[in-house]
Amino acid sequence: MIKTNKLILDPCCGSRMFWFDKQNQDVVFGDIRSETHILCDNRVLNINPDEIMDFRNLPFEDSSFHLVVFDPPHLKHLGQNSWMAKKYGVLNKNWETDIKKGFDECMRVLKPNSTLIFKWNEDQIKTKDLLNVIQSQPLFGHKSGKNSKTIWMAFFKK
Repeated sequence: MIKTNKLILDPCCGSRMFWFDKQNQDVVFGDIRSETHILCDNRVLNINPDEIMDFRNLPFEDSSFHLVVFDPPHLKHLGQNSWMAKKYGVLNKNWETDIKKGFDECMRVLKPNSTLIFKWNEDQIKTKDLLNVIQSQPLFGHKSGKNSKTIWMAFFKK
């Protein structure tokens, strides 16, 4: 088990795209990948987590973090070498089991009376199907992005 005094966990940080402070000292940035790619427009994509981890089996003790941000891969139909797969990752065929395990792990490492922010894009899997899989309802959410297909949801652990 990894012991940390950091307050926030992002177990699927990827290239830290949505973070204003990509080096925030309060955050453990984790990902299953550590790699660099040149995208189709010649931009460099760096996936450089603080810790290599699998969101389905987080290496932290119960009740370790005040905030968890869960932004797992959300696409299941991509070529493994496509720029979208490199940028966002790809769901496995058993995505339902993986996402349920990941959600449960994120809630496990969250302290009581704390918040889980779950970012999802329903381009290939609808939010209602995701919520059926995780068997939990968010307190609230907000759709954003092109065509409003990205949703940010807040869950509270009592």
